[in-house]
Amino acid sequence: MSEINQVTTKSLRVAVPSEQPGGLTASSAGHFGRCSHFTIADLRDGEATDVLVLENPPHHEGGCMQPVLLLAEHMVDAIIVNGIGGRPLAGFNQLGIAVFAGDGSDVDGTLRAFAAGRLSPVGPESVCRH
Repeated sequence: MSEINQVTTKSLRVAVPSEQPGGLTASSAGHFGRCSHFTIADLRDGEATDVLVLENPPHHEGGCMQPVLLLAEHMVDAIIVNGIGGRPLAGFNQLGIAVFAGDGSDVDGTLRAFAAGRLSPVGPESVCRH
């Protein structure tokens, strides 16, 4: 798994699975694969800047790897999830994108918790079993 120091002055691009309409005020989604959108923000000195909202692509072609590849195309450094399956977790790990456990709040609160270093990495022992 990629090592990311959450408390940093370096700019990091972080994604949060979110519910409609996405953005900083949207609710964090309960599960990576079932979110409607991804809210992506560049974190600089702990503040979210350059916010981008992407729709979660359909899973019929490429399965659960489609959203992993989409986020990689947008050069995401880390993703914060409230739940994730083993296959997408392995895909993120393979691509060097760090995965952290979210706190279940809205996107802004989740990003603030990440910037403050309060979120833990997600390992294989924490994946959803469905």
